[in-house]
Amino acid sequence: MNSYIAPRSSVMDRIGSALAGIRDWLDERGKGAWIAAMVLGFVAAWPVGLAILGYMIWSKRMFSCRHRHDRSARFSGHRFSVPTGNAAFDAYREETLKRLEDEHREFLDFLQKLREAKDKAEFDQFMESRKEPRELSN
Repeated sequence: MNSYIAPRSSVMDRIGSALAGIRDWLDERGKGAWIAAMVLGFVAAWPVGLAILGYMIWSKRMFSCRHRHDRSARFSGHRFSVPTGNAAFDAYREETLKRLEDEHREFLDFLQKLREAKDKAEFDQFMESRKEPRELSN
């Protein structure tokens, strides 16, 4: 049985997630928001503005309206909330997304229980290892 447990998120993972959220928020507002963020970055601290400018050029946000990550649809946000005009498909889509969100939540709960069980087993093993030397010394 494969007992792989996903590692807990590190500080860098959280920072990366926060930066991705900021990127998505700016993308929703368009090129003007990116330019405003870059100007504010230069005003606050020139390396921040320079980093934003470099990112805009590297990711081609400076010269194009569409972005690479726009093609990869996300389940949350506004991308799926616009009705298509087909009521049957819209109902199916909403039901499927709700089911996927529920399954995702159940999976995260399952992972949390696995982590707790692993932590308890490690703690019990630690406590048992602490008892053994004391019993030998008596």
